Amino acid sequence: MKPATDTMPTTSVAAARELLRAAGRRDVRRRAATVLLPALAAAVGLLGWAKHWPTGGLALTMVGGLGLLLAGWRLWPLRRVSPATIAPRLDRQFPQLEDSTGLLLQDSEKLNLLETLQQQRVAQRVGELGAADALVLPVDFRPAGWLAGGLLLAGALLWWWPAGPARRTQPSGVAVHFPEPAQPAKPGQAPPRITETTLLVTPPAYTHLAVFAPAQASFQCPQGARVRWQVRVSGRQPAPELELGAQRRRMQSVAGQAGTFAIELVLNASTLYQLRYAGTVSDDYAIDVRPDLAPVLRIVTPKPYTLVAALGQRPEVPVRATVHDDYGLSRAELVITVAQGQGEAVKFREVRRDLSAGLGGLQANISSMLNLPKLGLTYGDELYFYLTARDNNGHTARTDSYLVQWQDTAVADGALDMGMGVKVAPAYFRSERQIIIDTEKLIAEKPKLDAAIVASRANALGFDQQSLRLRYGKFMGEEAEAGIGAEAPHSPIAEDEEAPATPTADAPEPDDHHDHAAPPTSPAKASPTAETDALMDPYIHKHDDAETADFLEPAVKAKLRAVLDQMWAAELRLRTGQLREALPYEYRALRLLKQVQQQTRAFVKKAGFSPPPMPEATLRLTGDLAGAAVPQRQQTLPAPNPQPAIRAALRWLAAADNGQPTRPADAAALDQAGTVLAGAALTRPGFYLPALRALRELGADVRAGRPSRAASRAPVARALTDLLAAPAPAPAAPPAPDRLARRYFQELSR
Repeated sequence: MKPATDTMPTTSVAAARELLRAAGRRDVRRRAATVLLPALAAAVGLLGWAKHWPTGGLALTMVGGLGLLLAGWRLWPLRRVSPATIAPRLDRQFPQLEDSTGLLLQDSEKLNLLETLQQQRVAQRVGELGAADALVLPVDFRPAGWLAGGLLLAGALLWWWPAGPARRTQPSGVAVHFPEPAQPAKPGQAPPRITETTLLVTPPAYTHLAVFAPAQASFQCPQGARVRWQVRVSGRQPAPELELGAQRRRMQSVAGQAGTFAIELVLNASTLYQLRYAGTVSDDYAIDVRPDLAPVLRIVTPKPYTLVAALGQRPEVPVRATVHDDYGLSRAELVITVAQGQGEAVKFREVRRDLSAGLGGLQANISSMLNLPKLGLTYGDELYFYLTARDNNGHTARTDSYLVQWQDTAVADGALDMGMGVKVAPAYFRSERQIIIDTEKLIAEKPKLDAAIVASRANALGFDQQSLRLRYGKFMGEEAEAGIGAEAPHSPIAEDEEAPATPTADAPEPDDHHDHAAPPTSPAKASPTAETDALMDPYIHKHDDAETADFLEPAVKAKLRAVLDQMWAAELRLRTGQLREALPYEYRALRLLKQVQQQTRAFVKKAGFSPPPMPEATLRLTGDLAGAAVPQRQQTLPAPNPQPAIRAALRWLAAADNGQPTRPADAAALDQAGTVLAGAALTRPGFYLPALRALRELGADVRAGRPSRAASRAPVARALTDLLAAPAPAPAAPPAPDRLARRYFQELSR
């Protein structure tokens, strides 16, 4: 009998590998769908928002770009999906694969018999799962579905929501006055002109103000607002122009609207503007641009200086302040600097507190509590704090620094301290560290210098070494050159310590400003005070005896004696030009000096000014500015004198009132006066702007050869007269003598 064969189809290893790749592609598509569905829903929401916010194209574009970046970041890991990454996931999902799916990715020829049988078995089971369409990895679609549904619902509501606010911001026409044309139009033909002018102002986003249409040609707007001028013209003439200050810009035609032109500009400063079309120029109109001011901060409590008593007062200081801005606040912060310790051991630490939670609207009250123990302070410590605020436009403001000090009960001030601030100016001399640095520098420069220069500089270093040696010799009672260094024994101190590398003062400066006791002439001579001298002998500072010249410890004396020995040897080699041989002695002298410093704790006073301590508790942050002055720099710049142009225009007005004929050349004088009047209209448009319009009309009449109108001359004369400078006071004439005085002087002259 033949053995029974398996009737189930078999799956080859290659087919199983293809099923693995198909499972990976299916998993990539399913995971990508969880990212793309919310992205498409968000795009629908942006379209609905764009319908209600037509001017927010830039902001919506930035939001869409951020959304695309987020979607790309979520889709980027899917590029690493491969059969090698799918196999472990299939093993965890399907136990019947027996954690052997990875065998399908290996070459069958390199496997042993057992691995080959297991590979065929896994291939068979993968084929069974593929035939049943069960070779699918699970993906959770619920979060993506909820998110996409919410975004689609929000987009639909925005799309079908009635666009009421957009209708209210439609611009309406404003009245713009144009003077009569210089040349009349042909009979039966209307002159080309601007028939309608509309304005639309879009405030910056940080102001949270709605788009509005001004009712008049002169208007106010926030700084950074975008203003759109749109005009409708009659006739076929070149495009109209907008003259804004000293600049002239040509308007662009509006697509789909014949005879309509528009221009958009962002305004940051107040200015005047005119419209030009077909040789006619409109009157001047003012735009008052209101700048965005920085926030205003005011601390209500505490005072600039607060002293917290050590006893009987809680170590807490409340901070309350008010802040307001013209368009709204975005952030407020309390910056605290904690100072702990005294003298050179003081440490500083900065703490920041965000107080933005209390902000709302244009004005807010902010408060915080300074708990000194929680901030790490103890008796004698202090802290400085100030408040900062930022508005929606990014402008920042800060208060002055306030001081809070916790009283230190351990410090007792006495009257004796007032007389202990006397400082004695030290003598200037080179330290051992500086001598080492200069020696190494001279060794490095020696190949480039002449022998005479090297010898001179080496001898100068030897002199500096001698000065330093004599200065330290005073500690050992040595006040002359004799007996220094030669007989001093070496100190058995380790010399393998590493010397520091920065130049500084190395040793104390002895205070030798006192009278020396006269040494006895001979010990054999009798003295009437011999017994008293014997009693005082242990306490007398004898400068002629190195062993009893000071009260240093024997170990310190030995090290200091070794220092002098090393300096003597270094000086000898420096004066003879042996620079490299002198360095070891200099380094040993520096090491021994540092050891002496650590044992004696005496330091040389450096040259400099140490100001007396300031009485902080009585003077600091009190606002007393007695004796203080802020430096000021003043510079006088020559400015053009507007008075000649004003006087010339007034003379022309007076001549026109008397009936004198005008000439076209007089228009130049009126234009110069118009420039002065336009500058004044920026500050007081209500008073000077009507006069400026009348002056433009007079200029047009003069150029056309028409007689000037009296109704236009009167406001111009009043405005120009107001701009005249006040005349200098004339000296008063002496009173005329009366007749009796004249007769008296006549009699005297005889």
